[in-house]
Amino acid sequence: MRKKRFHTTLDASADSSSSVLRRSLLIGIVLTVLLAGAGLTAYLTRPEAPQPPSDARPKTSASPHAPTPPPGTDEAVDPPHRTSSPVAFAKAATKALWTYDTRRFSRAEHLDGLKAWMTGEVKYRDWNSVTDEVPSKTLWSRMHDNHQHTTAKVAEGHLPESFKTALSQDPGGLTQAYVYAVTVTGKQSLAWKDGGSGAEPRSTTLAVQCWPDRACALSGVLPEVAP
Repeated sequence: MRKKRFHTTLDASADSSSSVLRRSLLIGIVLTVLLAGAGLTAYLTRPEAPQPPSDARPKTSASPHAPTPPPGTDEAVDPPHRTSSPVAFAKAATKALWTYDTRRFSRAEHLDGLKAWMTGEVKYRDWNSVTDEVPSKTLWSRMHDNHQHTTAKVAEGHLPESFKTALSQDPGGLTQAYVYAVTVTGKQSLAWKDGGSGAEPRSTTLAVQCWPDRACALSGVLPEVAP
């Protein structure tokens, strides 16, 4: 099933060929070949993606071009949810991905906030797949002009059947990277000036890295929803 995309992202730029390759390898590692050595080797030797800075996330502030900021948080993105549960983390990360306020924050500030959710392991981090979930620069500017902002409600999260099947066939294979696939469903709501609003059911499958001795982190967003 192909995941639904909210209408605000329809004019996002096309992926480069390298980005398509990285995302194909990402879905492969968590759904089928993570538990088979040959596929893992292919993933680890893929071309490197542009990486977010390793320094701490800067504190965000309201965009200088925004109207009078409405009441709300001073952070463009909620801080990462600290948990060792892949499903709990994926649900929180999905809410962060589906929630943004173009009235108060720039696109760059929003992306800075999302970087804090990412895994620090370069081999298992697909930053491009995350930025693809965010409206393009041009679209963000148009949304800002209309005071558009979104909220999200997460209904459910689970490990896809294909991932559980692969895991049952080779439980020890997971220990190579501890990357899980988690499918999350919910609803994204959009509001804009003059009282306009709309909502749409959404679903996505995230790749989440959860080592036993540390909190979970986001590895990437899969290009297809895994049931």
